Amino acid sequence: MKPQIRTLVDISDTPAALQGRADIVLGHARWAAAIFQRYGKSETESIVDAVAATAHDNAQYYADWAVKETGFGVAAHKKIKNQLTARPLVEFYREEDFVNARVDQGRKIVEIPRAAGVIFALIPSTNPVATLNCKIILALMTRNAIVISPHPAAKACCIDAANKLAAAAVSAGAPQGVVQILEEPTIPLVEAFMASPKTSVILATGGAPMVRAAYSSSNPAIGVGPGNAPVLVDATADLSRAAKHIVNSKSFDNSVLCTSESVLITLLEIQQQVKLALKSHFAHLCSAEEVGRLRRLLFHERGFNVECIGRDAVWVARECGISVNQNTRILVAPVAQIGVEEPLTREKLCPVLALYAARNISQAIDQARAVLRLTGAGHSAAIHSLDERTAMAFASSVEAYRVVVNAPCSQGAAGFATHLAPTFTIGTGYFGRSTISENVGPQHLVHWTKMACHSDDGQAFSNYHGLNPVFDGPLPRAPSDGVPGSPAAAHAGHSPAIDSATRDELRRLIAEELRGLLKG
Repeated sequence: MKPQIRTLVDISDTPAALQGRADIVLGHARWAAAIFQRYGKSETESIVDAVAATAHDNAQYYADWAVKETGFGVAAHKKIKNQLTARPLVEFYREEDFVNARVDQGRKIVEIPRAAGVIFALIPSTNPVATLNCKIILALMTRNAIVISPHPAAKACCIDAANKLAAAAVSAGAPQGVVQILEEPTIPLVEAFMASPKTSVILATGGAPMVRAAYSSSNPAIGVGPGNAPVLVDATADLSRAAKHIVNSKSFDNSVLCTSESVLITLLEIQQQVKLALKSHFAHLCSAEEVGRLRRLLFHERGFNVECIGRDAVWVARECGISVNQNTRILVAPVAQIGVEEPLTREKLCPVLALYAARNISQAIDQARAVLRLTGAGHSAAIHSLDERTAMAFASSVEAYRVVVNAPCSQGAAGFATHLAPTFTIGTGYFGRSTISENVGPQHLVHWTKMACHSDDGQAFSNYHGLNPVFDGPLPRAPSDGVPGSPAAAHAGHSPAIDSATRDELRRLIAEELRGLLKG
């Protein structure tokens, strides 16, 4: 009789075990959030300022680390992003008060801030530390606790950065456990966190599959969609300035920002001048044969070639046999159509810019709308024009909630070259099937209880100025398995080591996620 082979099941990966691990971490976070709710504005600001200073001081260190670990982007540019999501982010909201009650004497309404509680935040591999800085600081501004799930491709730098920011917060007086990070994120574990009733809200930045999973988790979620920004240059534009902005923007961090220009649309009458202006700022104009080579390199039957994400223009050119100068910053690929038949008009997280010439402004606007129908609906668009009517017609026609005018789109839509709110989480609104159309900020992580008194003028309105909630009794007790940050709790989010087969499968899933991000 042939012996029966029994398969051993790793109980640590069963749904109950995964949920148990999630409950431990989220229990610590809920305890920290409950304590944090007792803090006043000055204590909260001190914690936020300390974390922002630490993020700023380590901007270069984590920029270098992120590029080395992921292979994406430019360290000097990542340093800028890491800095912009530190002190400038805090200063943008300095005058906002998310801690004290607000009194509207005329309307006889008192608004009491109610923080979300526990935020579960997904971090992408393309902008890992900048996104991590942004989400942690937004959480702390609103007295929320946050649990970070780093992308596996950027895990090491994110873990180190999160631990450093957590230490800075605690040193400044924050409760232990207010910032935590998963050391070994896996898809089943992340799903357990997203589905847990102890999670208050999910901040989902990453590939389309993870964002969809966040929205289907049964918990509130703030998700973002892919970008594919069209940029229109008309005959009234300062062509040299427009070309400079477009090349600078498209080459910034090797175009891993989803707000960067994807398809440049201009007019037949100025097409040659636009090309010359781009070349003067170190863009390489591809021939028809080179466009074919570029198309074959960047796209295949499974979608976008993820090996090209965040690579510089010279690397991309070399890979497809195009000879360019070593100072080339972007590759410009003229195309004859926009749509599903032309993959180069989809999102490309590398410094490759499609170029299309329209007959007139009306057709140009229609083609910009077609770009966003492919992918990127609700995200971003840009226009270079000195004609206010054209700019208004463009902005009111394209299905985008950020339209950058005469400025670089990658930095402008993210709030770093315009006065939009600075962020690395872009809401795509109804066009992009999201709940928020704004650049995500602290206002989205706190709701307000409204005390509404009788509107009759004959009934006096009491004096609520300067009053804030009073918490009676002892502080909430720490979770039964230890105070967050203690040795017993330090590895609550740690998963067992995975074998090579599982690791290969995880790499496949990561690749599929990145391809999903870039599919039209």
